[in-house]
Amino acid sequence: MSPTAMQDDDHPQLVLPGDRILYDPSSQKIKIGPGLQQEDTLLIGTKLGVLHKAAGNRWWIDSNQRRYIPATNENILGIVTHRISEGYRVDIGAAQPATLDQFAFEGATKRNKPNLEVGTLVYAKVTVANKDMEPEIECLNQSTKKADGYGEIKGGHLFRVSLAMARSLLDPSSPLLKLLSQSFPFEIAVGMNGRIWINAAQTIQVITAANILQKADGKPVDKVEKLIRAELKQMKERMDVT
Repeated sequence: MSPTAMQDDDHPQLVLPGDRILYDPSSQKIKIGPGLQQEDTLLIGTKLGVLHKAAGNRWWIDSNQRRYIPATNENILGIVTHRISEGYRVDIGAAQPATLDQFAFEGATKRNKPNLEVGTLVYAKVTVANKDMEPEIECLNQSTKKADGYGEIKGGHLFRVSLAMARSLLDPSSPLLKLLSQSFPFEIAVGMNGRIWINAAQTIQVITAANILQKADGKPVDKVEKLIRAELKQMKERMDVT
């Protein structure tokens, strides 16, 4: 089978497992997401779905899969399930739990290590993703050796959306978070594993934001705008009552 020519995200294409996609190796460093593996100047499809390319030379395949398949360099939200001698086991929504090394944190040493309890929520990056090995994650930006937002997350609210929705929220061109941020300030962490953490000054704002993001999952932009207006109206009415 001849390789498929390089596409852009304005012309998404259906990819089958084993399909080969050409890309320009002289361009900026390529970032591979779910559904693809790299072999020299080819990308090989590993699942059925639609091929996308976005800013930052990011490539991935969108499909209707429900379970997260780890991919290196993806940011995820995980929940500590076990403490082990060398670190932690973390549920990341995949077929296997991930390992989080006790030294995979900013400034971690034998005398100064994090002490995470079971149930702790962490924002982390996938460093090892191999079908024959347990995934590994870290709460550290290797380029700066700083946390840079990774690590334990406290407070707020954690909820789930589809994998496609999570990925769309990370797209700079996505209008959803821009529209929501015009209403009230909030903090958000989006995991490529379909988990979202959000926090705001008031509990009702957290609930409203979570409701909007979950209800907007899979909806077109015009309906999302109507949804946001309706949810914000309800929020204001409840705040006026209290």
